[in-house]
Amino acid sequence: MKFLKILSINLLAVITILSCSEKIEPIATADILDTTLEYEELDIVYGDDENQTFDLYLPADRIADTKIIILIHGGGWSAGDKAEMDPLKTLLIQDFPDVAIVNMNYRLADSNNKPYPMQTNDINTVIRYLKTNQIKLSISDQLGFIGASAGGHLALLWAYSFDTLQKTNMVCSIVGPTNLTDPNFALAAEESSELDAFLTLFGEDPTVEYLEEASPLLQVTANAPATILFYGGQDPLIPISQGADLNEKLSKLNVTHEYTLYPEAGHGWTGIEFIDTWTKIKAFTIDNL
Repeated sequence: MKFLKILSINLLAVITILSCSEKIEPIATADILDTTLEYEELDIVYGDDENQTFDLYLPADRIADTKIIILIHGGGWSAGDKAEMDPLKTLLIQDFPDVAIVNMNYRLADSNNKPYPMQTNDINTVIRYLKTNQIKLSISDQLGFIGASAGGHLALLWAYSFDTLQKTNMVCSIVGPTNLTDPNFALAAEESSELDAFLTLFGEDPTVEYLEEASPLLQVTANAPATILFYGGQDPLIPISQGADLNEKLSKLNVTHEYTLYPEAGHGWTGIEFIDTWTKIKAFTIDNL
């Protein structure tokens, strides 16, 4: 959350898909949208929970191979809102005028509802909506993801574990957890009551198998999409090992990727580091989406 609040300040300054919902209905092809016009629809409902909504932005003069970038907010799996990703949405519209953008909310975890698989199921449902309405919207099924913090974890996990049709071309994680079994994570939780509370959402005494299944680092294969990672060396919530270990594994698997560690940054950054982050995301997306 902190990272994207910082992003907001900086802006002022310078897809077998599973479903947990039956609300989505196909839209008749007679209702195909005018592709010459920009299209914006906010708070599209895709489930019964108040948080199961997303915003959709379609470019003007789009064609059937228009690709999609999905934004996934942070908040420790238990808080946050898609509005926090609006700064990135604005930058994407500005710098990628031929790309469709989805900015999604998802059900928030609590003591009775674990983040996984609930939240990856929500990503499944949103992607099913896009597939069901592909003709109406004049979009392709080619995807990219940008996630921050918990959203970075979810973006990586979905791209690595759930994209069985391999429609994801690139995924970006900004300070996203990658390995829930990492001993450094447990040590960090001892120092941070906030992190400890976040990890407890996965269960008071979760099995190793469950944590491995929910860990992008332990699910990634040589077929993974191009991946770009950003982490802070002074992050009080996410140990350096979370990014460094995934970077090392991606190298061993020969997966196209980039890894940036800002040594003095925490769980978010401003100034030159912020400019550097967007510059790298922009170039990586141009090359891989």
